[in-house]
Amino acid sequence: MAKAVYVSEEVEIPEGVEVRLEGYRVVVKGPKGELERDFSFVKGRGIYIRIDDGKVVVESYFANRRRKALVGTVASHIENMIIGVTKGWRYKLKIITTHFPVSVKVQGDKVYIENFLGEKAPRVAKILPGVKVTVKGRDVIVEGIDVEAVGQTAANIELATKVKDKDRRVFVDGIYIYEKGEAA
Repeated sequence: MAKAVYVSEEVEIPEGVEVRLEGYRVVVKGPKGELERDFSFVKGRGIYIRIDDGKVVVESYFANRRRKALVGTVASHIENMIIGVTKGWRYKLKIITTHFPVSVKVQGDKVYIENFLGEKAPRVAKILPGVKVTVKGRDVIVEGIDVEAVGQTAANIELATKVKDKDRRVFVDGIYIYEKGEAA
């Protein structure tokens, strides 16, 4: 495979968003809050991050396949940070029950799922810092500015209700992610 002489990805910085670069640490500040991420893992790999004319530029010279992928990955992470501080992220989960009525409560940094498949002990899912979880009827809404924290919290809730040692076609009870994306 031939190496590309120059590879770059540009991420537009919208109005009202401030992006600071401290070495390989990117700090994005917007109306919803501030996110910080360390990209020092690309330091010795020939990938450079700079701010130029209202854009964040991620670039590499003489890039092989892995470097090209890394340029796109870093640019996507920065773009997700900008979306997070301007609009935020929202995951929606649906509570599905066929056997027992389930009650879902949020207390502190944990989600308690009680009476799941008639179990006496509640199932517990951890909520990551900076994430807000609300229960509205049969929906569980997970919101925050960090896409990774929001996604992991939603996954924790989904995994807490995973049914083991039973036929999945019969025991479809659980809490499932059905929509994810930017908070409107």
